[in-house]
Amino acid sequence: MENKLIKNIVRQFQDIQEQELWLDENFKKKVDNLPEKLAFERPLPDLHSAAELISHILAWRKDSILKLKGQSSLLTMESSENWLTNEILQRSGWEKLKSEFYNSQKEIIELIENETDDYLEREYIDGYKFKFLLEGLIHHDLYHLGQLGIVIKFLNLKK
Repeated sequence: MENKLIKNIVRQFQDIQEQELWLDENFKKKVDNLPEKLAFERPLPDLHSAAELISHILAWRKDSILKLKGQSSLLTMESSENWLTNEILQRSGWEKLKSEFYNSQKEIIELIENETDDYLEREYIDGYKFKFLLEGLIHHDLYHLGQLGIVIKFLNLKK
């Protein structure tokens, strides 16, 4: 059984998190160099903080992990977990948030890396295949990686 597509998806998750991408950015470059003091700061009132962005990505990764495990999930756009406030996030701290974020990617990879490409065509709920879920997570990560770059750029201008 082939798993070229699975391997490609795994590689994309790894690339976005910590490898060299064509766009020359990844989460490790952005997140690891951001001090805790700035992580919870909104550079502009209408922009999320870096911590809020990482927490939001993490919420959707956790939701997807449940789906990959065959469990039901309840996360919606309206869920309070979708966008936790800086005040809530500060209680746990930046280091814990980063650790959970990085570990979520490892867990996703562990859940899929030994699957065959046929797995991607299976539905996790009616009408939605695992391929849609995993590609959506990659797109979501990339979208918010760009936002994270903007937030950090504005934070650096304020210094």
